[in-house]
Amino acid sequence: AELRKASKRLSCHKRYKIQKKIREHHRKVRKEAKKRGHKKPKKDPGIPSAAPFKEELLREAEQRKQRLEELKQKQKLNRQKEHEKKRKLEAKKNAATTKEKAEGKESSGKSKGKTKKPLNKNSKKSFCKELMKVLEASDVVLEVLDARDPMGCRCPQLEQAVTCSGGNKKLLLVLNKIDLVPKDNIEKWLSYLKNEFPTVAFKSATMMKDKTMEQVRKRHARVDFSETSQYFGSKCLLKLLQGYGKTQDKAIQVGVVGFPNVGKSSIINSLKGKRACNVGLARGVTKSMQIVHLDKQTKMLDSPSIIADPSNSALALALRSIIDPEGSDSAVVLEGVNAVINHCSKQQVMMHYNIPDFRDPEEFLSLLAQKRGMLKKGGVPDIENTAKLVLCDWTGARIKYYSQPPGFQKPPPYLTEQKIAEMQEGFNLNNLEQENSNTVQALKHPSPASSIAFQSAGMTNGIIEENKVIEEGSGQGNMETSKEEEEEEEEFTESDDDEDEVKEEDDDDDDVKEVTRKAKPGKRQTNPTNSKEQRAGDECSRSLSFSLDKPVDEDDAYDFNTDYV
Repeated sequence: AELRKASKRLSCHKRYKIQKKIREHHRKVRKEAKKRGHKKPKKDPGIPSAAPFKEELLREAEQRKQRLEELKQKQKLNRQKEHEKKRKLEAKKNAATTKEKAEGKESSGKSKGKTKKPLNKNSKKSFCKELMKVLEASDVVLEVLDARDPMGCRCPQLEQAVTCSGGNKKLLLVLNKIDLVPKDNIEKWLSYLKNEFPTVAFKSATMMKDKTMEQVRKRHARVDFSETSQYFGSKCLLKLLQGYGKTQDKAIQVGVVGFPNVGKSSIINSLKGKRACNVGLARGVTKSMQIVHLDKQTKMLDSPSIIADPSNSALALALRSIIDPEGSDSAVVLEGVNAVINHCSKQQVMMHYNIPDFRDPEEFLSLLAQKRGMLKKGGVPDIENTAKLVLCDWTGARIKYYSQPPGFQKPPPYLTEQKIAEMQEGFNLNNLEQENSNTVQALKHPSPASSIAFQSAGMTNGIIEENKVIEEGSGQGNMETSKEEEEEEEEFTESDDDEDEVKEEDDDDDDVKEVTRKAKPGKRQTNPTNSKEQRAGDECSRSLSFSLDKPVDEDDAYDFNTDYV
């Protein structure tokens, strides 16, 4: 059974007792008030009817009251005018300060204004800044090249910056991923590149052993990491760097630079013998300078990738750009795939992907999508995702392709014979050549028939200086800031004339037009509350003046409902 709430009904005896107590309390309060002398204010009885000069007294009292009201209205209007003047002065001061700030920004320059904001780690400017740090701090610079397209991985701006910097800086070329190229092609490239810079043949380990790899091996017993963890050429490169350090009689810093996905961090991991830097298939994994100590005399500096100049060809941008295919526009990816396919042997591409003959790259992508089951609704081939997959294969280490070195040796204009001799000074070149041949002999190379012949587009221009980087969306940001500044200036600019702000009802049409021209579209020049109060004040002053000008006989009636002070 549910419990009911208690009833609020009382017995009559109890209710009458409460009322009696309340009456007694009120009586007690009244008595105490009389003792304190607290009395109600008496009303003004007014002028008695029998008093002499009653009419004159009443008129004087009314006039006194009107004067008081006039004073109050005048004081109110004066306060409003002072408030408006203060507001105008503040607006002028604010406008002056904004103009000074804008002039200061223009004089200081855009670069100084932007340096105040912290750079985003994923931005191109941040990459350039970190790359310049590595170049300035290093005694020896290793430019890492993909052995499949060594000429396309060379950056003339970087090489010129290192060779013309002075300070006895050295530049070495590291030919990485030599296991993906035929043996004869590697030997040709080594003989070609050694005439310009000392070149080291290298095969880096793509996956180094660490705690995570040991856990994976325990879970999956069949996984074999022997091929991915093998590396060749590390002893040759270490000997070369240590020999140069002995000639300098000091500890050296070695910077590792290059375009995306050439294997910069993997080379450092191979030299260290364990995973010291993060590596991945995605482009731009390294975002800042990382220091790795090989020994007491050698320190490695890992750097972000070089940013490819947008003026390069579509092929160079597809293979060397820092933009990830997964996050980039599909039109850009399709253009890159078209350029890659057009620079390859058609028969070898058909053999590699095991697809029939195709007329153009778009048909190639549709055939590949059908073969791999990448279809949309209704069995339509998913060309966009297939293009991304193909581009990832070509930038990664899945496709085995090779390019031929130029027919004749033509060094760049910044490489004179004197510069070449300076770069080769301090290194044991005979020992380097012998070690390179041993490295090439120790590796298994693909045959030319199983790999794809590729036509290189030549050197890829890169952006090294932070000032030359053009970030995407910077123009829109500048437009937004300029619009905001214009809006602020519009808010602060106001008319200085007080006559335009307070308008009377009897103004002419011409005056109204002039005021509307001065005022801005969509914004009222005066506050509606102020105009209403001013109109009320004008009407009150008119009524007061009218009442004062009246003759005496017309105002004999006395209103007894009003109290006069």
